[in-house]
Amino acid sequence: MSAAGVRTSAGALLMALVLAVAAACTGGDGSSPSPRSSSPSGTGGPADVLAVKVDNVAPARPHTGLERADIVYVEQVEAGLSRILAVFSSALPPVVGPVRSARETDLELLRQFDRPTLAFSGAQGRLLPVIDRAPLDAVPPSKAPGAYFREPDRTAPHNLYLRPERIPFTASGAHAVEELGLKVGAPPPGGTPESSRTVRYPSASVTFTWSAERERWLVSLDGSPARTAEGGRLTAGTVVVQDVTVRPSDLRDRSGSISPFTETVGSGSAVVLRDGRAHEARWARGTAAADTVFSTPDGQRVDLADGPLWILYAPRGGAGSATAR
Repeated sequence: MSAAGVRTSAGALLMALVLAVAAACTGGDGSSPSPRSSSPSGTGGPADVLAVKVDNVAPARPHTGLERADIVYVEQVEAGLSRILAVFSSALPPVVGPVRSARETDLELLRQFDRPTLAFSGAQGRLLPVIDRAPLDAVPPSKAPGAYFREPDRTAPHNLYLRPERIPFTASGAHAVEELGLKVGAPPPGGTPESSRTVRYPSASVTFTWSAERERWLVSLDGSPARTAEGGRLTAGTVVVQDVTVRPSDLRDRSGSISPFTETVGSGSAVVLRDGRAHEARWARGTAAADTVFSTPDGQRVDLADGPLWILYAPRGGAGSATAR
């Protein structure tokens, strides 16, 4: 090959490399790359829900912003206590909290959503790299220090709060239950009248009392009415008590207590509370990436009442219980 040919080939190769780099930096269509496009979920689109890990012991109450959650999950943590995972999508409150640390259970639970953002205060050291690899956008204080603040009138660790508008998340306006394949609709036939239902954990309890006047279930935590920071009552439109296996994990908290792991993949019985009645149901979730399906004993889909959905993971085998009265 002549010297001129060598120079031509080298120039063409250089130009190809430049174009390849430019395409990689712009996403291939000339646009700037999305700040969320490197998320482990790999979808490149905006997050569908914001999940916030919320404290649920007496010094953490009253909660702030919980009344705006589309879905409230209650799960067992160390020492038989409970903790909340609040999921937002239709709207965001200005402040949510108190924010606490994530658990291994949260990672499997959140796989039901296509692209969740998880806000939490921290996690057990061995769990942190697992969170980094999980298909979600993790936003602890170290990644968004301007979004978190300490409330001086409360004692640590029950005084960390989140300002959701300061993290890279925008509410879609759609209710988060739609991401789970659920919808608002007519109640299933039958059921039994129910005035109150209590779910008990070894060291905690959650009670739902039907209010015909408000057409909502009024929430009580550990025997006391659950209120918002403004003094209103926390309520639920639909309550699902999901019978699950809670087993010891390989992790421990700072005090040495074993962290429980709640198995949300599998199947089992459930009770759905809506419109002042209790309906026996079944739940099934074949894989971590699948939605949880709630159905009646004869296989019909269970629809929800309007309003917030509370899902409580009630431990099987005597570690916890659910009772009606």
